[in-house]
Amino acid sequence: MEKENKRILLVEDDQNFGAILKDYLMLNDFDVVLAKNGMEGFEKFKKDTYDLCILDVMMPYKDGYTLAKEIREKNKEVPIVFLTAKTMKEDVLKGYKVGADDYLNKPFDSEVLLMKIKAIMQRKSSETKAENVQFEFQIGKFHLNSKLRFLNFPGNEPIKLSPKENELLKMLALYVEDLMPRELALTKIWRDDNYFTSRSMDVYIAKLRKYLKDDPNVEILNIHGEGFRLVVKK
Repeated sequence: MEKENKRILLVEDDQNFGAILKDYLMLNDFDVVLAKNGMEGFEKFKKDTYDLCILDVMMPYKDGYTLAKEIREKNKEVPIVFLTAKTMKEDVLKGYKVGADDYLNKPFDSEVLLMKIKAIMQRKSSETKAENVQFEFQIGKFHLNSKLRFLNFPGNEPIKLSPKENELLKMLALYVEDLMPRELALTKIWRDDNYFTSRSMDVYIAKLRKYLKDDPNVEILNIHGEGFRLVVKK
């Protein structure tokens, strides 16, 4: 049985560059649909299913940021890579805030783009697999059932977690002993990473610490400026 090629939506208003990039990606076993502006890109996105979107930022009729927002409203998981001639930090941050997975400044090495695409798809695939398959976690003496949203500790009444408490603790458990990036949690759980959602997450982290205090070997560490780390001492 033949392996099905991954499908990419490429939205690029420079038709010559777009055609060259499309050919290059197709030579590397991707199915590529090319759109010449943001409006056409969104129409094509609505009509089909894609494994990844590559969006130029500066386009007529509808820019890449606007298109990314519309794509995110339809599909929160599909990876988005921005191509841009703009190198200002504010533009890069704006791209990440609307849901970009990565960013490449023009001109760029096509092999670097190819490596980024493969890395993003591999990461998304493993994340989806872990999130879909694993729903029970042992956290020290605690047992989390993320399907039922119950956190159990021997001898205590089970704690029924709120949806956001549950998602946050599950993500920490998936990253146990490793850094869970703050931005990743904010974009996946809160779908935004502004000041107010960031403060809201800190409140939820404090609630989880309170729930977990019955086991002195379990701790949520704050990694300053980076995120959080769930630690279970042996």
